[in-house]
Amino acid sequence: MYEGVIQELIDELGRLPGVGPKSAQRIAFYLLQADEDQAIKLAQVLTEVRERVRFCEQCGNVAEQELCNICRDPRRSKASICVVEESKDVQAIERTREFKGLYHVLGGAISPIEGIGPDNLRIKELVGRLADPEIKEVIIATDPNLEGEATATYLTRMLSPMGITISRLASGLPVGGDLEYADEITLGRAFEGRRTVS
Repeated sequence: MYEGVIQELIDELGRLPGVGPKSAQRIAFYLLQADEDQAIKLAQVLTEVRERVRFCEQCGNVAEQELCNICRDPRRSKASICVVEESKDVQAIERTREFKGLYHVLGGAISPIEGIGPDNLRIKELVGRLADPEIKEVIIATDPNLEGEATATYLTRMLSPMGITISRLASGLPVGGDLEYADEITLGRAFEGRRTVS
């Protein structure tokens, strides 16, 4: 235990996701040894992020204006909406340069263990958006884990009566992976999503 403000800094850094006690200590001492300008810039950016960044009123993605860059882009197709759990998922899909539609960020996934139900997510907002007749498809791109699957199942059941095409991202074996290390669910999905090659 260090004294005073140094320990406070270590404690606050340790609250960040993925930062354990040793990493928090290393970061704290890095900041102590860094140029004063660098530490001040970091503090300014943190303050500015809290003041300027908000969530897009339409899709829930991070934005600095009422609408995010994607929702404001007139080149994006309004025919399809890709439903994701978090804003970081939007960026992951955007890096592929494959999807040209719009997004809807739920703000998490259904997780009874953590007390997160459908009412805690942005599902009502999604249903409201689907009243637009231009929307023809909803692509569910939740994580391929227990919570993501529960969320995908809930959304599929809820949205099916609306007459919109509902699809789910394919999942299966990663490139470069070995069959012997694949879990049963991943291997089963790979069989379900197989395609003919001839």
